[in-house]
Amino acid sequence: MTTNGTNGHHSISRPLKAGIYAPIPSFFLPQSEDLDLPSFENHVVRVAKAGVGLVLSGSMGEAINLSHNERATLIKVARKALDSAGLLQVPIISGIGAGSTRETIELSREAADAGADYAIAITSGYFAGALANNRKALKAFFQEVGEKSPIPVIIYNYPGASGGINLDSDLIVELAVDCPNLAGVKLTCGDVGKLTRIAATVSDSSFSSLHPRKNADAPFLVLGGFTDFILPSTFVNGHGAITGLANVSPHAAAKLFELSVASLKDPSLLPEAQRLQGIIARADATVAKASISGTKYLLEKLYGYGGRPRKPLPPIESGPAEALWQHSHTQDLVHLERELSGKGH
Repeated sequence: MTTNGTNGHHSISRPLKAGIYAPIPSFFLPQSEDLDLPSFENHVVRVAKAGVGLVLSGSMGEAINLSHNERATLIKVARKALDSAGLLQVPIISGIGAGSTRETIELSREAADAGADYAIAITSGYFAGALANNRKALKAFFQEVGEKSPIPVIIYNYPGASGGINLDSDLIVELAVDCPNLAGVKLTCGDVGKLTRIAATVSDSSFSSLHPRKNADAPFLVLGGFTDFILPSTFVNGHGAITGLANVSPHAAAKLFELSVASLKDPSLLPEAQRLQGIIARADATVAKASISGTKYLLEKLYGYGGRPRKPLPPIESGPAEALWQHSHTQDLVHLERELSGKGH
């Protein structure tokens, strides 16, 4: 059972499962830059109903630009929206990235109190010059956060957001073995070889018995950070992805994962999985180049909400925005999403 939002009392069990997760954007009102909670609620429910999990206050959520109180507010609002929509079993993962180990742990406790089921932590890039090649310090960070967090913690490996710090597969496996409150890794380094090496250890049938987790609901998952290698990662016992593209096309991303897993047992499904992977991989590369502002623009075009990032992050300019929308890779994805969501073309 997961403890969350109830002062340590056991609440409903929301297991962490293999699949697709979307790092949910934080939406802001155009003049004040205050949180746009109605758009956030709408999006959380839309994504969850498509069978995609939720990660709040990550890179896509502009966590670096959010206060502690805003992060807690997003958790509370998301939980209420999910419960009101009958999605009581959908877990919430919340980002706890911060400058110091102390603040990261503080955020983990605040996230648990607000109702988060799991946390995801990234190493601070501010002192990357001192940390990047200090294996002992990097391991100590995740060990301490894992030990002191009241909820299971996912390792977030994203060199682009941590000053180039790039955890290697050996260190991640060591952490999985030594830290029973660590519940997985997100690899936004895009390194398929690294994913393969980690999965070879943690997905082995003996791992869970030799190295049981502190929380039985939280196995150690190996998740990609993009949707462009869902199919190959499934065939090396990966567990899915936390991917920004799932905000734009949640049905397509979820279907690709479903087909990838099914094709392990039924090879006749492989050609269709490959077709979807091709469409999604091309779109992922195209949309990722436009970053957070591009994703928000596409949400605005498709669903009527999105808005601008919080300053100093600039909005996408009109020319590149229109080019992104008109790009054949984007349009192919939009058509696929509409087909799979029952909305037609």
